[in-house]
Amino acid sequence: MHELRFNPDLCFSCQTFSCLTECSYLSYDFDGAREERLKLARGEYSRVLEECFTCYGCEEYCEHGNHPFYRIVELQERFGVKVADDTFLSHLLERYRADGEFRPREVGNKVVHICLFPQLRDAITGRLFEGYDVVRGRHLFCNLIYLHYGMISVIKERAAKTIENFRKLGVDEVVMYHDECYGFYTSFAEAYGIEVPFKAVHLFDHLYSRLKELEDGVEELGIKVAYQRPCSNRLSPETDRTLDRIFELIGVERVEREYDRRNALCCGASFEFKGDLETARRLQERNLRDMADSGASHVAFNCPMCYLTLGKKVREMGLTPIMVSELCKMAIGEEPFMMF
Repeated sequence: MHELRFNPDLCFSCQTFSCLTECSYLSYDFDGAREERLKLARGEYSRVLEECFTCYGCEEYCEHGNHPFYRIVELQERFGVKVADDTFLSHLLERYRADGEFRPREVGNKVVHICLFPQLRDAITGRLFEGYDVVRGRHLFCNLIYLHYGMISVIKERAAKTIENFRKLGVDEVVMYHDECYGFYTSFAEAYGIEVPFKAVHLFDHLYSRLKELEDGVEELGIKVAYQRPCSNRLSPETDRTLDRIFELIGVERVEREYDRRNALCCGASFEFKGDLETARRLQERNLRDMADSGASHVAFNCPMCYLTLGKKVREMGLTPIMVSELCKMAIGEEPFMMF
């Protein structure tokens, strides 16, 4: 079993404890953050384990790359912290289990992985994805969803099989449509010393590269967009800067929001999953009010789950929900795929 590359000495010598002081959900001053962070570094019980919203944010805030969020989830499991009831967790274990043998179909050496969102197949069309086959399904699922529910051992147990299934496909490059998938093959794999036998490409990097190839045919859209940054993008914050480059290229203004960039707020999906509807409602109301006040005409998403969670509500406010990839299609004169 792969072990987390975590160095407690980096926490002991930290001067900021920004992993907790910057958290949008936990209200710790410096002294409180220091006390709880040192408990976590020593592998002791901390109230953070009960209070954590599992937003991944501390992975971005940590100045040492010491994987504080993975450490929190490991300790949640070690101390038996219940972030959801047993019935739900049992159901979740079965929901994403890949039963039977994986029988790969013939694909090219470059593919786009759309995770467990079959409806996105209709989005992987046109010049932006020309030359790429589409793959999806439980046998190729990263299982990173279990980070939200204190079940990191499930991810580690299933990782080898998932990666072996990709190996069977014989691919050299996989464009990850979902941030969470990309985070697994980069951040999580690095943190646990897991070898990845192909090049994992973030969707934004792929889109920017393709748009540059087609630059003569790119038209500026001239619209204002509120961006809903997903929790899992915290695992690859450098790609958020790539999004800014995409928006500049296609003439989109990313409006200033209270809940964007380092202050991005969860869409509430993980809480809806486990039945904590009150917390989900509060998060969604804050996001939606912020979008409505931003002056944007569109709300752009990169996480399909964020889109499915908030898209209809965005539409009801009179704004247009759209995936980032579909904005890029519009800029090259292609018809966007719209789920709502």
